[in-house]
Amino acid sequence: MTERRALVSGDVLDGRYVLQDLVTERLGTTTWRAHDRILSRNVGLEMIPSDDPRAESFLEAARRSTAVSDPRFLRVLDLVDDDHGHHLVVREWARAIPLDQLLAQSPMPSSRSAQVVAEVAEAMAHAHERGVHHRRLTPHQVMLKETGGVRVVGLGVATALAPVGHQDSVEDLHAYEQRDVQSLGKLLYACLVARWPGAHVDQLRAAPTEHGRLLRPRQVRAGVSREVDGICDRILGDPPLHGRRPLRSAADIARALRQVGDDVEVTDEHPSLVDLSSPDLLRLDPVIVPAGPPPGLEPPRRRPKAFEPAPPTPLERGKARAVRATRGDRGLVLLGVVGVLALLVFLGFLAFGSEDGTQSPESPGPGSTSSIRTLPISGVVDFDPQGQDGQENPDQLGLVVDGDPATGWRTSTYFNQATLGGLKDGVGIIIDLDSPQEVRSLRIRLAGEGTDLTVFASTPASDLPRSLDGLRRITSIDDAGTDVTVTLPDATIARQLVVWLQRLPQVGEGEYRGEIREVTVRGVG
Repeated sequence: MTERRALVSGDVLDGRYVLQDLVTERLGTTTWRAHDRILSRNVGLEMIPSDDPRAESFLEAARRSTAVSDPRFLRVLDLVDDDHGHHLVVREWARAIPLDQLLAQSPMPSSRSAQVVAEVAEAMAHAHERGVHHRRLTPHQVMLKETGGVRVVGLGVATALAPVGHQDSVEDLHAYEQRDVQSLGKLLYACLVARWPGAHVDQLRAAPTEHGRLLRPRQVRAGVSREVDGICDRILGDPPLHGRRPLRSAADIARALRQVGDDVEVTDEHPSLVDLSSPDLLRLDPVIVPAGPPPGLEPPRRRPKAFEPAPPTPLERGKARAVRATRGDRGLVLLGVVGVLALLVFLGFLAFGSEDGTQSPESPGPGSTSSIRTLPISGVVDFDPQGQDGQENPDQLGLVVDGDPATGWRTSTYFNQATLGGLKDGVGIIIDLDSPQEVRSLRIRLAGEGTDLTVFASTPASDLPRSLDGLRRITSIDDAGTDVTVTLPDATIARQLVVWLQRLPQVGEGEYRGEIREVTVRGVG
C-alpha cells in the first residue's frame, strides 16, 4: 500500500478547489484557503484523513451544523467524501480579523465589548435551540469584519473530534451548553481586559486571581463600565457578588448585554449571509513590511477599523445639529431668548410666592421666627462597628471641624480592594449636635475622587449609635467628588449624623484610603 502524498499549494480537490494557503493544523485536521474554479470565489477547506476513525463523525457534525441558519456562523457549502485520501468540509471564507489579534494590541471599550459578545451570544442561543454546541469558543474563533460585523467559526468541530463511539447523554448536552455559556463570559472578560480567565489562550495571558477567586474586570483595568463588569461577574462568579442572579444561558447573556448597548449602533454590510456570499469571505491578507528606515522613522500603522467608534445614532446627530445652531449670531439670539424666558419664570415665581406665602428651601417652616444658620458641632466620634477594636484613628477627629480644608480624619489604609479590602462594609464618623436639631443640609469635603458614601441620621432621643441598626438612611452617593452637599428632607430632626464610607479612593498601587477633611451642618436655629 502506497503512502498518502502530502497535499501542497496548487493541488486540485474534487475537480474544482485549488489549494492556495495552509492556514492551521490542529487535532489531526488541516485548514486551507482554496479557490473555487467553478464559482470563482475563495472558500475554506477543513480536511481530515479518510482513514482517521473520526472522519465519518467529522462530516456528520458538519452536516448537523447546517441546521443552524444564523448568518453569524460561516455556512457549510459542500461536503466531499474521500478525495486524495481526505474528507473535506467546504465553508465560506470571510474577510475579517480574528479577535485575539485585536486584543493582543489592546482591550476594547466597554460598549464595544458588550456589542461583540452580545452578537456571539445571540448566535450561540440559536445554535443551542437546534441542539448544536461549539465547545471551543475562544477569541480565535470570533472574527470581526471591517464594517463591525461579527462572525463565529468552528461550530461543531469539537463534537466532530470527540472520541469515536461516544454517545452524548442528556447530562453531556447540558454540560456542553454550560461550557459555551462560561466561554461567553470569558470572551467578555477578554474583550474588557485582554486577559483569558483560567489559562494562557490565543496569545492572551491568564487573568489574575486573588485567594482562588477571579478578579473582576474593574479590578484589573480602570475605566470598565460597572454594568458590564456586573454582567461578567453574573456569568463567571461562583456565586456572583452581592446576591445577583446568575446568567446561565446564551439568550440571557445576549439580553443583558443588549440592554447595555441600546444607544450604540453597529453597521454591518452583510446583515444576512443566507442569500449573499462574498467572493472572499474570511481572508486575512498577510502584512509584509519591507526593509527600510529604523522603526522610529516609519509612519504609524493605521488603526484597525474594528477599534473605530460606531457611526453616530440619529439622537447624536440631532444633538450635533443643535450645537451647530448655537454658533455665531444665532447663538446670541438663542441666548437672549433663553435669558428672557428665565427672567419671566423667576418674576412669576416671586409674584405667586409672595401671594401664596411660599418660602425657599433654606427658609424656616411656617410660624417659625428662626433662620437658617450653621449649627454648632459639639463633637466628632469615629464609627467602626465592624472593626476589631471599634476604633479608626480617633486622634484625628478634631481635624474634621478645625476650619482647615487641608487637614482631616483619615481611615486606615486598606489593600487590594477599594471596598475596604473586603474586610468590612464601611467605616465613618458620627457628628454630634449635642441636642436634637432641625437639620437642612450637610456639606462634606473629601480627599481623592471616587468615594462611595451614605449619610444616616439618628432619632432625636437616641444616644451615640453603636451600629447602623435604628438609623435613618438619608441618601447614598457613588463616585463622590471632593466637595459634597447633602440636602435633608424637610422637618428632619436629629441629634447625630453618620457619614459612612463604603468605597475608598486609591492612594497607591493596590492601596486605598478615605479622608474627611471638613464637615459643616446647616439647619434651623
